[in-house]
Amino acid sequence: MGERGGAGGAAGPASQQGMRRSNLALVLRVISRTPRSRAEVAAESGLTRAAVSSLAEELIAAGLVVEEGPATPSGKVGRPGTALGLNPDGPAGLGAEIGVEHLGACVVDLRGEVRAWRRQDIRNRGRRPAAVMADLAELVRRAAADAALRPAGLALAVPGLVGAEGALLQRAANLDWRDVAVAAELRLALRAAGAPDLAELPLRADNEANLGGLAELWLGGGPEHFLHVSAEAGIGSAIIVDGRLLRGARGYAGELGHVPVHPEGPRCACGAHGCLEQYAGESAVLRAAGLEGIRGDWVALLAERAEAADEEVRGALDGAGTALGIAAAGAVNLLDPSEVVLGGGYAQLAPWLLPAMRAELAARVTVRPWSHERLTVSRLGRRGPLLGAAVGVVRSLLADPGRLQE
Repeated sequence: MGERGGAGGAAGPASQQGMRRSNLALVLRVISRTPRSRAEVAAESGLTRAAVSSLAEELIAAGLVVEEGPATPSGKVGRPGTALGLNPDGPAGLGAEIGVEHLGACVVDLRGEVRAWRRQDIRNRGRRPAAVMADLAELVRRAAADAALRPAGLALAVPGLVGAEGALLQRAANLDWRDVAVAAELRLALRAAGAPDLAELPLRADNEANLGGLAELWLGGGPEHFLHVSAEAGIGSAIIVDGRLLRGARGYAGELGHVPVHPEGPRCACGAHGCLEQYAGESAVLRAAGLEGIRGDWVALLAERAEAADEEVRGALDGAGTALGIAAAGAVNLLDPSEVVLGGGYAQLAPWLLPAMRAELAARVTVRPWSHERLTVSRLGRRGPLLGAAVGVVRSLLADPGRLQE
């Protein structure tokens, strides 16, 4: 398949433009795997060498591709061609994150390398969205300046339910926010922070757990089918099926934190009773550990005390692991994932959560084979949502480089 024309007459301008856009993406996809010569790209893509040369020049002009020098010898007669690779100084992905206890911003280049990373510990629960966005906009501005690359888009990770258009945060119980136009608010804050160019970028918000799961798929070596369970203040999950995020009918899939594990249990911030968050969320674990009301990084504090053999903290984490195991077992029986992956704050607390989780999964997943090896820990940990935001921008650009010309 290539730019050779086809049966049925000449294609019109619109279809020719669409074909060229599709072929730009095809060539870039081949190059993104590993540097290739033009001849190798032609052989792998099925396009003619003349078409590849023309498309490559277009990608070079757009700053997406660079010539890296002689290609690796293929063993064929003749001099090796020039290798084409992704441009590390080309358009970049800009990510931002609103957490209950922190803000974050990062920049990732086309090769997936982190070029800037900023984090600010700040308590956002109950703050006005405009005030939070003002602080976040300054952090985003500084990260973009640190990287000195041209962002192709901005993605925002938030701890709540986001509408299908990626612009409206409908509910974030742990922030006490409802119906916040997060995309519009962040654009306003970026302009006020003296970054009007960043305010004009394509901007989309997504649930932090979704982005953490996608980061695990893209960067963490996640399989094609897995359940990613993560926590900061609340508990979320991402369901990956056939290498794609399962969003559900309205984009709300994955609210594992509000699955009831004890229906007659305490009332949750969501309004229901006995939700998983009431047993394995931040407030619940701190209360059980005798640390209710502390400020700062609760995950690091619990890990430090558990490492020091604090029996009350270890008992609290064991109880959280039991509740997590009950909820995870229901998800495993329903979804049949290859793995359950602990991410976010749970990755740091995994040594004390895993024993109870394994026991519950072994006792409750009985209708299909299950082994302890299928409960794993993310290598990305708490960096997942922010990495997922920035890398998602890059992946969208690589999938459709023609949008730079729009």
